[in-house]
Amino acid sequence: MRSKNHKKKSKIIAIFFLFSFFFTILFLLVPGEKIRQLNIFNALVYNPQNFRSDPLKTAPSSTNPNYLLPNEAPNLTLGSIFENATASSTLDLAKFDPKKLTTIIVTGDIIPARSVNYKMTTYNNFRYPFEKTVDFLKSGDLTFSNLESPLTNDCQDTTEGMTFCGNQRFIEGLTYAGIDIVSLANNHSGNYGSEGIKQTEDLLSENKIDYVGAGNTIIKEIHGVKFAFLAFNGVGNYFDQEEIKGKIHAARKASDVVIVAPHWGKEYVSIPESSPGVAPDDPKEIAHLIVDAGADLVIGNHPHWAQGVEIYKDKFIAYAHGNFIFDQMWSQETREGVVGKYTFYDKKLINVKFYPVLIEDYSQPHFLSDQEGDLILERMRQASEKIQVQTIKLPKG
Repeated sequence: MRSKNHKKKSKIIAIFFLFSFFFTILFLLVPGEKIRQLNIFNALVYNPQNFRSDPLKTAPSSTNPNYLLPNEAPNLTLGSIFENATASSTLDLAKFDPKKLTTIIVTGDIIPARSVNYKMTTYNNFRYPFEKTVDFLKSGDLTFSNLESPLTNDCQDTTEGMTFCGNQRFIEGLTYAGIDIVSLANNHSGNYGSEGIKQTEDLLSENKIDYVGAGNTIIKEIHGVKFAFLAFNGVGNYFDQEEIKGKIHAARKASDVVIVAPHWGKEYVSIPESSPGVAPDDPKEIAHLIVDAGADLVIGNHPHWAQGVEIYKDKFIAYAHGNFIFDQMWSQETREGVVGKYTFYDKKLINVKFYPVLIEDYSQPHFLSDQEGDLILERMRQASEKIQVQTIKLPKG
């Protein structure tokens, strides 16, 4: 009996010395950082991180340990947006965790009225305006547009006038293009009164397209980040600044990123300014108020020209994307616009890229070549530099 016990103790001692010898060699030959990465060591040594409820969030770098943290991502600059505007990207995306990247596509004004409506009705094709841009519009995680016309069940074909309406079949185009959210906060949504607004809202809801600008906030969760969307109109009236601040404060509490779409400013200019009697507020002052209230991104429209941009307190302001679908064929600038691609890394906007378009046939935009598009982007860059100078002179507070 003693002999058996003695043999058993000898085996235990031998195993103990064997493990001791193994770990001694391990510590001598392998750097400490590498040891921490060895599964056998992590399995044998207690680590509270290994026992959390969600192992995917705490596993020791099953992805790429060299991914940047969101706060390590570079800040936006005008140079990063315009100096290499035609390059595929100024960022090395291999440094970013793809699970945390979110892209939001934003178009300029969509006005399915007048000649646009006439063309679609004549061709019996309500997808026609989107056919040359649809693939890109659907490439993002979310697509946002300004819908500047009610969609009514009694809209008559016309090629003139300033009271806008679109055929309700235009919903086919919006769904075809993958539009997720539209703003109704503009000076033409109410052209057919409250009944026209109701018909439009009902049609959008039936087709699972969200809308903002009706005093509401839409929150979308993408890759674990909550994006809030709001819209306000300052054409035909002053902005209600207290309402803007209150709604942004509420959205800030309920979301991670706040995106605001204002309708504002003087038409047919490249630098934002007020239009007395039409759009009385200075867009630059309202943009700063919106950011100061807690917005992360401001995406404006209405002027029918692509305007300059601004970075204010590290937040991005796009004053106008220009026209996207409209019949203003009477000038080069009103036929032009840009589609914006906004890339977030977790909650931080890390990249903005503009894709210039040109409208043909009174209704259908197509993307421009790099050489053609550079002319639009260069005008935007020059306007942006002038806005930067003007901002320095704006009254504080």
